[in-house]
Amino acid sequence: MKHKDLTGKIIGCFFTVYNELGYGFLESVYERAMAIELAKQGLDFACQHPIRVYYDRQVVGEFRADILVENAVIVELKAVSQIAVQHESQLLNYLNATEYEVGLLFNFGPKAEYKRKVFDSGRKKYRPPHLRQSALSDSDPVD
Repeated sequence: MKHKDLTGKIIGCFFTVYNELGYGFLESVYERAMAIELAKQGLDFACQHPIRVYYDRQVVGEFRADILVENAVIVELKAVSQIAVQHESQLLNYLNATEYEVGLLFNFGPKAEYKRKVFDSGRKKYRPPHLRQSALSDSDPVD
């Protein structure tokens, strides 16, 4: 399982925060609490990490992942009654638009819920320009 130990630590942080705060707060409250817990675990993370979407090597949109942990796992937070298909699709789109392959979706609802998603690079339809193999033509200089 890809990033098994790391995702285990992140899931542990989720349950620690959920058990302390319960449900009913705004997503931003849970994001700040998760940041505190991730820091306590010694994990490197970035909140509101930008995700750019490219078309024909041009930026056509930008989203923000709630948290990126250890430059490896995208964490998307929700505070809704239950996880819906569109929440899972949002996370899969983030994974598809980036080099990251593992994502966690956490819901701080009446019932603590989480989903772990893996989107292997080999299955990705979309590849950001910096991840594509360069397509040199015969006339392009090679160093």
